[in-house]
Amino acid sequence: MLTETVTEVNHINSGLFSFKTTRSASFRFEAGEFTMIGLPGTKLFRAYSMVSGPGEDYLEFLSVIVPDGPLTSKLKDIKVGDSVTVAPKATGTLLADILTPKTNLWMIATGTGIAPFVSICRDPATYTRFNKIFVCHTVRQQEDLAYRDFFMYLTAGTETPRLQYFPTTTRDSAFPNTGRITDLIDSGKVFEALQTDPWKPETDSVMICGGPDFNRQMIDTMKQGGWTVGSHSAIGNFVYEKAFAA
Repeated sequence: MLTETVTEVNHINSGLFSFKTTRSASFRFEAGEFTMIGLPGTKLFRAYSMVSGPGEDYLEFLSVIVPDGPLTSKLKDIKVGDSVTVAPKATGTLLADILTPKTNLWMIATGTGIAPFVSICRDPATYTRFNKIFVCHTVRQQEDLAYRDFFMYLTAGTETPRLQYFPTTTRDSAFPNTGRITDLIDSGKVFEALQTDPWKPETDSVMICGGPDFNRQMIDTMKQGGWTVGSHSAIGNFVYEKAFAA
């Protein structure tokens, strides 16, 4: 196991925080992958997707706070200078390079499922592989929209003119976009809002990351719609993190 030093902690709200650590020279990963992290002196580890891009010299993670959670109840109290334990290898199936190139890329996330998509959007290779990029993130309250400023910056910048961001909330009626993303997809409202054609297997690729129920519903929808799961052995037009959807 690797021991990394915490360099920054950001408490987004009472139930959500992110943190950065040093990055050992030996640690390599692809955008979208995850690793196991824990605290020194314990044997308890949990899977966390990297938020940082593969070319950056630090590691960044996003975490919910589970009050009685064996790990997060302690991890939430870390501060700059503390140590965390990181598994030496990353893995995962939420990878852009197992999707059909030169298609439109859709990243659909709920909650902390946005983490790997931030990493993917921080990877310059993403913008050369796909035509247009759409990021949809659904949370309960707008204060839960982690990395909203990051995506707003990307959509406003000239370096990534092909990226569009569509945040929605399910319990915040004051927010402009409301509703479950699955319902907005089924009704076609998300495509209308983004002023684009509904997705189809021939022209689009989809990445899914969120809670278990959301993952199962989206996976069933894609398979029933004739979409093909990408893997390390065969390119497809949709992917999800198999380790999180078991």
